[in-house]
Amino acid sequence: MDAVVIDECLPKRLARLLPVHPVFTVPQMGLAGFQNGKLLQALSGRCKAFVTIDSNLSYQQNLTTVPYAIIVLSAASNRIEDIAPLASSILEFLSDPVPGTVHLIPSA
Repeated sequence: MDAVVIDECLPKRLARLLPVHPVFTVPQMGLAGFQNGKLLQALSGRCKAFVTIDSNLSYQQNLTTVPYAIIVLSAASNRIEDIAPLASSILEFLSDPVPGTVHLIPSA
């Protein structure tokens, strides 16, 4: 699937900033409340990339085995005002995401 999934801790308005991809939120996928390991497993086969702000994810889970890319945003907060400036970097990475990789996008 070519979808991009946005973690539920990120503003759903982020989807509008990624217009060239089908973007869904974790709740839209029916996965609200799933914890990290269960969520990552449930996303298998359902997306090409998962976008989160959870910087601890790579320390808590073995991400090399997931069949999609993970994008971790580094921003002052999860407010859209802090996340929006990262949209162009997200789009750049989404042009050729590599499954099983974690890509950190730092704040500007």
